[in-house]
Order: sequence, then C-alpha cells, then structure tokens
Amino acid sequence: MAITDWPAAERPREKLLERGAHALSDAELLAIFLRTGVAGKTAVDLARELLAKFGGLRSLLEAGVSEFCAGPGLGAAKFAQLQAVLEMARRHLYEGVQNRDVLSNPAQTRQYLSAQLRDEASEVFAVLFLDSRHRVLTFERMFFGTIDGTAVYPREVVKRCLRHNAAAVIVAHNHPSGVAEPSQADRRITERLRAALNLVDVRLLDHIVVGALESISFADRGWL
Repeated sequence: MAITDWPAAERPREKLLERGAHALSDAELLAIFLRTGVAGKTAVDLARELLAKFGGLRSLLEAGVSEFCAGPGLGAAKFAQLQAVLEMARRHLYEGVQNRDVLSNPAQTRQYLSAQLRDEASEVFAVLFLDSRHRVLTFERMFFGTIDGTAVYPREVVKRCLRHNAAAVIVAHNHPSGVAEPSQADRRITERLRAALNLVDVRLLDHIVVGALESISFADRGWL
C-alpha cells in the first residue's frame, strides 16, 4: 500500500504538520527526507531498511559519500541535500550563541561545540574567541591530530587571541573514541593554555571535551 493510501493521521508529513516533528519516529523523519520509496517499498519501508543497514540514524548521518550512496534509494543528490541540512543545523546553533553572552546559556554553547566536533574522525582542537562581554567573535578549528591525540600550541592560541582582540576564550576538543572523560594530557595542556593566556590578560573560561553521547566541562568540574 502506498503512503498516499494511508489514513491522513498516519502519513509522516501530515503527522508532522499536525503534531510536530518530535512526534515522528526516526524512520518517519527519514521518510520525509527521502520523499519516495523504491519498487515494492514505501518511503517508510525504505527508511526502516536504511536505519537497520547503517545501525541507526546517527550512523547514517555520519556516513561518507561512497558508503551513503551505496544504500538503496540514495545517491549523490540525496547526500548533498543531507549535508546541506546538517550544515544549516550547525549554523542555526551558531546564531544561537553569536552576539550573546555565552555564559548566560552554557548548555547552548556546549550544544554548539558538540555539533561542531562530535562527528570528527580524528581529534580536532577548536577555540571560541570572545569579547569582553563574553560574546562570540569567531570560532576556529586550530589544531588537527590523529584518532587518539593532537598537538596543541599555546603560543599559537595567544597569537590568534591578539589578532581577534579577544578578552576570553572557550576551548574544546573531541575524543573520537566517544568517551568524553578528560585525560591527564588534557588537564596538562589546559594548565599550559591558562598560563600562556594569563600573560596577555585573556581569560580561559572553559575547556569542553566532546564525546559521542556527552560533553564534559572543566569549569563544571572545578578545574578552572
């Protein structure tokens, strides 16, 4: 039976319009994105098959172009559409922290940093540069490493702070292992960064470590 033959209240698009996106299952949300099914399968059937094949929605969203396009009913056009949707979501989060005191809504700031770094395959160390009112000046990925570490150079962070005329920073990096718990190396580089930034009167407000399911704040732990 085609989706158009379903009762209106059960069709994903109509259900979303009536009850909101939160009321839909992963398969129903994906079906709206797919728009059509394939021979013998509705868009919802195809969505369920894809979720089973990839092991869930997140794995599907993180798939590279070749892996994604190998899925039934998918291709380069769908991959491009999906990447555009994901990037719009990241930019939406950025607008949520831009021109606002990031300390007034730390959860939103952490959500933005998590969206930027969580899906990176190797370690990335990034910096939010802030003005004297703790509003975001810019966000930069500064150092790139391997699956289990990256080299961070405090001197380069200081140079970028001076260039942006930053009064404070929040630094963040991801753990590709998925485990957010900070390492001793993370704690040591944080102390080195704080000492270097203090020399130019720039405050290190927080260091966020991003994992697969959570992010951990040094400030919340009382380490800053």
